[in-house]
Amino acid sequence: MQQWMALMVPEILVSDTAQQLAFNAAQWLVQQIQEHQQNQTRLFSLALAGGGTPKRLYELLASHSMASRLDWQRILLLWGDERNVPESHPDSNVRMARLSLIDHVPIPVKNVLYVPDSGGDPGQVADSYELLLRDRLPITAQGWPEIDCVLLGLGDDVHTASLFPQTIALQEKTRWVVANQVPKLACWRITLTFPAINAASRVAFLISGSSKSQSLDILWNGPRIAEQYPAQSVAPAVGILKFFVDRDALGTVQPPESWRLCRIDETK
Repeated sequence: MQQWMALMVPEILVSDTAQQLAFNAAQWLVQQIQEHQQNQTRLFSLALAGGGTPKRLYELLASHSMASRLDWQRILLLWGDERNVPESHPDSNVRMARLSLIDHVPIPVKNVLYVPDSGGDPGQVADSYELLLRDRLPITAQGWPEIDCVLLGLGDDVHTASLFPQTIALQEKTRWVVANQVPKLACWRITLTFPAINAASRVAFLISGSSKSQSLDILWNGPRIAEQYPAQSVAPAVGILKFFVDRDALGTVQPPESWRLCRIDETK
């Protein structure tokens, strides 16, 4: 079996349903933020993802029972990737996060690091976002952003964030944020790079639905071909790598033998 480069043993949490997955992920995230806020003075930085599963997670975080457990004055939100469209566009990840989370919690406007001028020249948008992140985030000794948690999804083609197969962004070694042209979708995306993602303290995949089983199997067990299967490049250097998956997504897929797997009974 191929060995992953992550230093810490990845953990897999299997839930019965997509809704339970979102709840378990939300509970875990709240716990991580609470522990951080108890032990550190700096803001907890969270890189948001797009998609239906993260949306369910954000709605739960916005609920009174969870939102009231956090000090939103000490949370910093940013985006792991964004479609290069105006915030008002239905496809905007920023718009989704605002409607499901940000507009419902007492987070200061200055603590939400929106992608500047999204929908404009993609290269300039990426440059502006990297400058913003460099201004607001702590930087590791290696020169990468010190993000406390990055949320990720998994595409049917094994892409994650907006790092698609055979695209130029996969080669990036120095930038935090780049504009990535995705020919098969005829669009531009703004995305964190793999070195920036892998510098995070925690990286959590949210994967639900039977349509993800094949890509999940390739991610975990397929030949290591990062250009073809980009999500295989997610390997935090010193941080936690966690997978929240539902039973439909897992199917009959077997994780690497050394990984920790836990099944959650929805009735509990």
